[in-house]
Amino acid sequence: MVFDLPSQISYNPSMEITFESGLIVVSVLILLSVMVSKISDRFGVPLLLLFLGIGMLAGSEGFGGIYFDDPHITQYIGITALTIILFSSGLDTPWNSVRSVVKEGISLATIGVVVTAGIFGVFAYLILKLTLIESLLIGAIISSTDAAAVFSILRSRGVNLKGRVTPLLELESGSNDPMAVLLTITLISFLTDKNTSFVTAIGLLLLQLVVGVIIGWVMSKVSLYLINKIKLGYEGLYQILIIGLLFLTFGASTLLKGSGFLSVYLLGVLLGKEDFLHKRSVLRFFDSTAWFSQIILFLTLGLLVFPSRLVPIMLPGLGMALILIFVARPVAIFLALAPFRFTVREKLFVSWVGLRGAVPIVLATYPLVAGIIHADLIFNIVFFVVVISVLMQGTLLPWVAKKLALESSEPPKKKMPLEIVAGEMIPSELKEIEIPADSAVDGKTIVELNLPPGYLIVLISRAGAYIQPTGNTMLKSGDRLLSLTEKDALKKARGILCNKCN
Repeated sequence: MVFDLPSQISYNPSMEITFESGLIVVSVLILLSVMVSKISDRFGVPLLLLFLGIGMLAGSEGFGGIYFDDPHITQYIGITALTIILFSSGLDTPWNSVRSVVKEGISLATIGVVVTAGIFGVFAYLILKLTLIESLLIGAIISSTDAAAVFSILRSRGVNLKGRVTPLLELESGSNDPMAVLLTITLISFLTDKNTSFVTAIGLLLLQLVVGVIIGWVMSKVSLYLINKIKLGYEGLYQILIIGLLFLTFGASTLLKGSGFLSVYLLGVLLGKEDFLHKRSVLRFFDSTAWFSQIILFLTLGLLVFPSRLVPIMLPGLGMALILIFVARPVAIFLALAPFRFTVREKLFVSWVGLRGAVPIVLATYPLVAGIIHADLIFNIVFFVVVISVLMQGTLLPWVAKKLALESSEPPKKKMPLEIVAGEMIPSELKEIEIPADSAVDGKTIVELNLPPGYLIVLISRAGAYIQPTGNTMLKSGDRLLSLTEKDALKKARGILCNKCN
């Protein structure tokens, strides 16, 4: 039997919403979303649930009574928000730490996504009695993970992971979203175009991957050249320049039948690993912009949901959430990481932290827009599974890390509390170097190192504390040195301070 949803409910708003009153409502919702972040910090409740909850309470079946049932607008908002979020995620990816797990991350983002989608799709076929393609479509939609939810919970609970688990999760979560989008679009083409064959679908998938990578790489070179060569009179214009380049990348890739999401994520990663003008202020800007995008996105998704329509699918939805958490995700992780040196405990933890987030809910609007027969059912199943995943896995995340003995005794790294903007009058800029365990400078004072002219250590971060150095300050393994340096001096200093720097 198919679990059909109740017919669409119509609402007649009691008063006409003017521009001013609408602006006030939106402002209040945004302010509430910002305020509830304190609840997440204190109790470890995933922000995704809080933002979605505010949207649902403001919706037609909540206290706000705002009627919203437009998947097209939701999809436009979702695509715009995800473009910014994915770019920001790529830009903030610590390349020096994730490059050691690139193969593992790619395996999770490809094999892991496909296996998760396949297993979940088979169970959806057996439980929901949909067609196999529709069932696999649900699997593809639900196959990507959300690292933001994971790390926000870990930060709020003061949990710092050891080993290579953290960079692996960072790389997987950013790179598996484009793959989920590709699978979703490919399967929708099967349902909407009867002439689509398996060979055609594979060709479409490969085309999107290849074009997405090429456009992302080309635009990273163009962007880096423009950012460093154009002498803009105002610092704030550099952020606007990058926004323009970001959406140009997405639009060009999509127009050429490539994956726009893959292109913008790759653009962010490739820019993030390079030096460019005003990089620190750009990182801060896109961090704030990504948060704003998440709030708007989750509020919109919450408004789109009718809680009464979730009731008929609660039982099958719960069963499928458990299958995702305890069957599909673990099998996919163990298969994808089989060739690599990760312990069973690390694989179990990676399996557990596969929280679902905004991407699956946004992708669930694609069948609605495409007019697929059971699109309402797909959307509500996906929404319910995401909520259960975040609620169950997110709540137990610190406990699982402790039980698997993956908590690090070292405090989380803090961002250096200093900044300087390089420019024509100041040829130097602030750079960080971390001293590895095998460095020959461990136990030596700064004055003994004969560091090159043009390289000045201004601050040392050690065990969560900051030290203002002098020539007699002794360096230790794990120290993070914040230095005011010129480019040539930085290369020489790296050669002196460490063999392999993070």
